[in-house]
Amino acid sequence: MPGNGTGKGQQCQEGALGSGTGKGRREAAPVPVSSAPAGPPAAPEPRREKLLLSPPPRSPVLRACSVPVPSHRSPVQAWVESLRHHDDERRGLTDLHPDVFAVRPRLDILHTVAMWQKNFKRISYAKVKTRAEVRGGGRKPWRQKGSGRARHGSIRSPLWRGGGIAHGPRGPTSYYYMLPMKVRVLGLKVALTVKLMQDDLHIVDSLEMPTADPQYLLDLARYRRWGRSVLIVDVNEMPENIGTAAAGLKTINLIPALGLNVHSMLKHETLVLTLDTVTFLEKKLLWHDTRYSALYPFSMPYSDFP
Repeated sequence: MPGNGTGKGQQCQEGALGSGTGKGRREAAPVPVSSAPAGPPAAPEPRREKLLLSPPPRSPVLRACSVPVPSHRSPVQAWVESLRHHDDERRGLTDLHPDVFAVRPRLDILHTVAMWQKNFKRISYAKVKTRAEVRGGGRKPWRQKGSGRARHGSIRSPLWRGGGIAHGPRGPTSYYYMLPMKVRVLGLKVALTVKLMQDDLHIVDSLEMPTADPQYLLDLARYRRWGRSVLIVDVNEMPENIGTAAAGLKTINLIPALGLNVHSMLKHETLVLTLDTVTFLEKKLLWHDTRYSALYPFSMPYSDFP
């Protein structure tokens, strides 16, 4: 039949073509073609270079509080200065404990402590003679009755000129009394707070000076406007230069940290403390707020003294 012959001829031809193609060359794998439209060319990856990272900035706080600060309060800050040069006024910041340098300004406490400090060492040597100690007046000046004059028994009576003194001072008299330790400590805290709030408290890193010339110290105080009188406090031994410079000056005084008192702080217009002195004062003054034992004579050792 014509249909069958045609079918067989086509199959033989297809078989011959297929076998010839397979033997003559190797077919390439079909490449998948996406139907999505072609987008812009991808940008080249950036070149990775090693960047030189600058060191982190140094913290401006040169000193933190030596005693932990309560969670509900934050430390106050003050600038740290230097005595090495006139313009070296801001080397960094220091944290000050708020329970020492930011307490309530109690003027009554300041007055109480200042008056106690003035009087507790006072001894009055004023003394007058009574009628028994004045020379003379042993006999009765005139008889008791009949003369018409007032009756007297001695010419050294307090009623007479040149007689003894009644109820006069009988020295030496001591005016000693002692304030509670808590009041004295609070007086120091209030004085430090007032000085800081009035911008009369200055913190220095140390007391090192380039020269021992007194004029350099006077010019430094005048340039920084420290006022007419300056009190410099340090817990360490005073350097030789500043000790020599302040020895002949009446308006600039040096005092160790153990001798710091309310009267001296109020007497001087400006107070200068070193960083070590600030740490020392914080530890000593805050110890009284947390001590668990009562104070007893200084001859006995303190078990919890800082």
